[in-house]
Amino acid sequence: MKTINPTEVIAASKFNRFHLGLLLWSFIIILFDGYDLVVYGTVVPSLIEEWNLSSVEAGAIGTYGLFGMMFGAIFFGTLADRIGRKNVIAITLVLFSLFTFLCSFAETPTTFSTFRFLAGLGLGGIMPNVIALLTDYAPKTMRSMIVSIVLCGYSVGGILAPLIGIFIMPTFGWESIFWFAGVPLLFLPIMYKKLPETASYLIRTGKKEKLIATLAKVSPESHFSANDEVIDVNIQESKVPIIGLFKENRAFSTIMFWTAFFSCLLMVYGLNTWLPKLMMEAGYGLNSSLGFLIALQGGAIIGTLIIGRLCDKYGSKKMLVPMYASGAVALTLLGFGGNTLVIYLLVAVAGAATIGAQNIVQAYVSQYYPPTIRSTALGMASGVGRTGGMLGPLLGGFLLSVSLPIHLNFIAFTIPGLIAAAALFMVPVKNAHQNVNDTKEEFNKVHVS
Repeated sequence: MKTINPTEVIAASKFNRFHLGLLLWSFIIILFDGYDLVVYGTVVPSLIEEWNLSSVEAGAIGTYGLFGMMFGAIFFGTLADRIGRKNVIAITLVLFSLFTFLCSFAETPTTFSTFRFLAGLGLGGIMPNVIALLTDYAPKTMRSMIVSIVLCGYSVGGILAPLIGIFIMPTFGWESIFWFAGVPLLFLPIMYKKLPETASYLIRTGKKEKLIATLAKVSPESHFSANDEVIDVNIQESKVPIIGLFKENRAFSTIMFWTAFFSCLLMVYGLNTWLPKLMMEAGYGLNSSLGFLIALQGGAIIGTLIIGRLCDKYGSKKMLVPMYASGAVALTLLGFGGNTLVIYLLVAVAGAATIGAQNIVQAYVSQYYPPTIRSTALGMASGVGRTGGMLGPLLGGFLLSVSLPIHLNFIAFTIPGLIAAAALFMVPVKNAHQNVNDTKEEFNKVHVS
């Protein structure tokens, strides 16, 4: 009989078939998450025409989904640390897939808005738990990179929604674009069987055999037995997971992460909503302006992958702070115009520094907190961040309504980026979960010797 520490086994593991399967399933889930979130923007013109909506009413309908996401991120993030991430992933997937699919049958704005709110609950809850589960099982040397790859699925889904709309909406109507959202319900049984449950939850619930079987897949070269003793330094938990975010000198870090999420999502939703209009105000045509939106998403994907890899090598904080700052510089320069190629490059940098940075900061948060409160940490930060997401489009609309010089509109969006950079700069790395554990291990070694 030997002693097994699941945390050490997982951290020391090498990327293998188990990790690949988890990555692929997670990518598919996040792809549909991105699709379902962006799909509303694809059908707005059709809904305005069919239901005779004003722009204010159409905007309000879109806000219901964001409200749902805010509540879903907080509620399901906290719930997952109580009933398991795998169970909550299944619940939230059903919510956002089913109710987005049901939007195709809505005959009134009220019914449609209700379905969007309920779908938003799932959309808000799914991402924090997928990221937390990935972090739970990713090898230590690849955590940021694996999460970054999966989060690129969000941008892929965001691009997929308008592309599908272009091909099928003219023939089958706006309802048809929501049919695709029901696809995840078909593979849910297989997904639920394939996805693992987090090690800390299996230990807490006494499912030792299942834990041993999972660890054997994580580290095939190791040999485990049912008679082995399983220990986990992270087994201690609070009955109220939210309290754990403020324990062990993490209170200040938690507030700084919330500030960064709020600021970054304000930029993300503000730019996604108003970038085409801002570029048109700067003198570019509609087609060029839509091209800038694609460049924004493309920059997000490339930036996420490159910076994600560098984060594993040099540390997330060292990469994220200059990343936010570079986004502020890019947005400032955008307001002064210039060569079209240079403008596209600046937009791509802005995408990497807003959407891409938001992807990577989620990976950072998932590693900063212990596994027992990881979903809670991500859920709360995402929930707070969604309030910034709701303010972003309002800020852009207000700025355009007062007819400021175009460069001032762009500068206004640089301020949240600088705030996010400052907030992350002040996060003390020494209080991160891994660093605290390493310090304790060193102390124990010295004390024993």
